[in-house]
Amino acid sequence: MSSEKEDMDKPQTGFDVREVGYVESVRQFVVIAKGLPFCMNGQIVEFANGTLGLVIGFTEEDIQVLVLGDVADISAGDEIYNKGKSLDLPVGDAFVGRIVNGLCMPQDGLGPIEANDSFPVFRVAPGVMERQPVDKTFETGTLILDAIIPTAKGQRQLLIGDRQTGKTTVAMDAILNQKGRDVICIYCIIGKPYSSLVKVVDLLKEHDALKYTIIVSGVASLSTGEQYLAPYTASMLGEYFMYNGKDVFVVFDDLTKHAWVYRQLSLLLERAPGREAYPGDIFYIHSQLMERAGYLSKERGNGTMTYFPIVEILQGDLTGYIPTNIVSMTDGQLYFATELFKKGFMPAIDFGLSVSRIGNKAQWNAMRSVSKTLRLDYIQYRELLRVTQMQSGRISQDAQDKIKRGDAINALINQYRNQPVLMEAQIVYLNALNLGLLDNLSKEQILQFREDICPYITKVHPSFFSDLRTAKKMSTEMAEKLESCLKDYIAGKIK
Repeated sequence: MSSEKEDMDKPQTGFDVREVGYVESVRQFVVIAKGLPFCMNGQIVEFANGTLGLVIGFTEEDIQVLVLGDVADISAGDEIYNKGKSLDLPVGDAFVGRIVNGLCMPQDGLGPIEANDSFPVFRVAPGVMERQPVDKTFETGTLILDAIIPTAKGQRQLLIGDRQTGKTTVAMDAILNQKGRDVICIYCIIGKPYSSLVKVVDLLKEHDALKYTIIVSGVASLSTGEQYLAPYTASMLGEYFMYNGKDVFVVFDDLTKHAWVYRQLSLLLERAPGREAYPGDIFYIHSQLMERAGYLSKERGNGTMTYFPIVEILQGDLTGYIPTNIVSMTDGQLYFATELFKKGFMPAIDFGLSVSRIGNKAQWNAMRSVSKTLRLDYIQYRELLRVTQMQSGRISQDAQDKIKRGDAINALINQYRNQPVLMEAQIVYLNALNLGLLDNLSKEQILQFREDICPYITKVHPSFFSDLRTAKKMSTEMAEKLESCLKDYIAGKIK
């Protein structure tokens, strides 16, 4: 008798407890189902053919399901199962260096990925008491950004502009510049062709940057459900490292196409369209995503997650629904101007419309001291050029001097793609500019200066750059050493 009782008390195996409903209709990548009275929003359901779906809404009678895979083999009358599970996906250190889709399934042909844990894809962002003020510099490797529009770790900095103006290039340069800095990078591609993904992978491999980067693929050839999930999956993977005390950098390329996916999804569900046919909750889905970036308190792990969301606009129109939404929920924006791009100014960032609202708090003291007038000097130079092109006759000596200085700034801050510049080198360049040593040099001579000066300083003062990185500010002794080196180089090397 006791043995029978023991058998009854043992947990039974081999049973699969689940609710069963059925598919009423299929609308492209959305399924309308009936039954499943206990399912909730955000839960995972499974179709009879094994394809997964995400519950995204209800009516009084129906359940609305986003298909996370191929919808071709799903038809009306098929069974649909609810196991009462929310959308939790695997996370772990082994994801670094791999390419995955929105369901964390490998897409690179390198076999399965070993997970350390599972995290919810849709997670509530940390509260104010779980964060701390940003005070660490995020080094992008782009002189314009690090000097004039600095970014802090934990910040959300929007990259906005027309197509093919260099937005992705700046984001990729920031990833390349994290080499050796113990930063986990995540590149999330949404709605773009597969060829764009191949270019990114080839670039990362060429610069040996894939070993600290995760690529989340939501390319146009994947299912709409996977494209919709991609940015949330990228955030989830980043949160694993952030809560373990790491610094994380995430690029979303781009959120305009993500908004298109959500608009298409909402219209199929017969939700009322609003401005530009987007549903009213489009602001919520993106703000929910943006809020997950930040700098955690020491009690929560002390990790950071920095976002570079990319938004594509048409003909420089910043007043569209999606651009204005995302501008309002980020900590600054970089505006890429088509006119500057056509003139060969790289990166084509318009200083007048670009801003970083919190990055100055984390900027190196050495950089802040040499760049405080740079924005104003360059804007005045551009205005002066416009005026002098419209008038004939001689211009004043003061105007000539400002134009010379502006030409030097222009040559100095123009930067080749995929060639990030170290912060220490940027500080050296700007010191030379402030001392007036570059004003009378040609563009070719300035380019030669940029190439040669850092090796020259290292040869003369081997510990200069390491001391600068440690202190992040310039002592009087260091400033004197640097000035002496710069003057000696200009006098002896520039012919």
